[in-house]
Amino acid sequence: MTLRAATVRVLLVEDDQRVARINRDLLERDPDVHVVGSAATCAQGDALAQALNPDLILLDVHLPDGSGLGLLRHWRSVGRTTDVALITAADDEASVRLALAHGAFDYLIKPFTGARLADLLARHRGRRLPATMPGQEDSRLDQGRLDRLLGVNGRSAEPLPRGVDPHTLERVAQALSTAGGGVSAEDIGDRLGLSRVTAWRYLEHLVRTGRASLEHQYGHSGRPAKLYTPTPERPQPSE
Repeated sequence: MTLRAATVRVLLVEDDQRVARINRDLLERDPDVHVVGSAATCAQGDALAQALNPDLILLDVHLPDGSGLGLLRHWRSVGRTTDVALITAADDEASVRLALAHGAFDYLIKPFTGARLADLLARHRGRRLPATMPGQEDSRLDQGRLDRLLGVNGRSAEPLPRGVDPHTLERVAQALSTAGGGVSAEDIGDRLGLSRVTAWRYLEHLVRTGRASLEHQYGHSGRPAKLYTPTPERPQPSE
């Protein structure tokens, strides 16, 4: 069975319908992204956020019935913790500072590139925590998981090598983490619809950056199989 990355359910809050359509098309080039709703006003955005409970909200600042920054402030005041990113022509420093102060995790100034939008999605995926298993209480966070949630993982400080796409990298990392044991590049490629060589390249990058380990398994053919496993989070020393 092919393993798909977790679907990202996106709500767009954008009053320009042409821009909203363009953004929807860009987002849904990713097969694991689904735009669940589109709002043109603050009131519509608030209602849809409550009704649809999206994973990610892409929010404009200048809306017909108010400011997207005010809507973001309202969401945070009532305890809505959904990831929100501003996508707007508002390029003044005050707007950026207010957005970040009210909990926006990213800010894109129009016009932006498709690569920058893909980076936003990859950062959102990196911040998502694994769902709690049925029957378990909410678990505490160790520093590694918390750093990923905050988007300050030390590994992300280094630029990715040429040819390594952040979205594909996170898909490979997720497939590896859910595989339940050592898997080969061919296994990961089959799960994600990638060639063995492409999967191998991403797995080797995960090994180099400490997110995976490599073991050689020797069989009857005499040629060792390369098996990859995710690197467990290191426990943080308690004070």
